[in-house]
Amino acid sequence: MLVSKKENDLFNAILCIKTPSECKSFFYDLCTPSELEEFSRRWVIVRLLSKNKPYRQIATETGVSTTTVGRVARFMKYGNNGYNTILNRIKNNKKNS
Repeated sequence: MLVSKKENDLFNAILCIKTPSECKSFFYDLCTPSELEEFSRRWVIVRLLSKNKPYRQIATETGVSTTTVGRVARFMKYGNNGYNTILNRIKNNKKNS
């Protein structure tokens, strides 16, 4: 995967975030409300897919098309493993709490 310097700078900035409050402030400043809504919606789709919910049910619950659900599912299966890495980390954090 080829990452531009601008993208790398952004990723490094995100890695500097230390608290949920800082994260919220950073993303509220970085994103428009509609961008943040879209990111949030995708994350909800990821969480529902990880629970093996049917595409149509996810589409109904989130207000997106089944095509969008399929696109997110495709990235979960064939993407850069980002969604699954974070899902597993969250799962492991819950086990250790």
